[in-house]
Amino acid sequence: MLIRLARREEREALEELQRRASLANDNDRPHLEANPDAIELPVEQIDRGEVFVAEIDGAIAGFSAILQEDDHVELDGLFVEPDRWRQGIGAQLVDAAVNEARHRGKALMVVANPHALDFYFRCGFSEEGIVATRFGPGIRMSR
Repeated sequence: MLIRLARREEREALEELQRRASLANDNDRPHLEANPDAIELPVEQIDRGEVFVAEIDGAIAGFSAILQEDDHVELDGLFVEPDRWRQGIGAQLVDAAVNEARHRGKALMVVANPHALDFYFRCGFSEEGIVATRFGPGIRMSR
């Protein structure tokens, strides 16, 4: 597997991957169906080098996106092709985001879906508290 920066021309393919992954998750599907505008990957985020792609045999298997905040780096999105779930791709994408945050001298933080807590704990995150999100409560975590 190769982890690399996303390219501008991949934006649409990455948004479609996000849509497939979100619809495949029973907990996320109702939110996406009610809010289709939630799928958006700004080209500026790609241009800033804040989107990491996992590529296997020349095909995109997943991606993570980060945002620079004042005091930390936020894991803004993490999506893996549903037929490749539980193969370590998400963990490697998280590691890429952690490495970039450290390079910037910041901690990586995420507002986790409560259904993804075990994954983020396995990735070394610590729970910070509960926060409100557009789709209900989320768990603020840091690494």
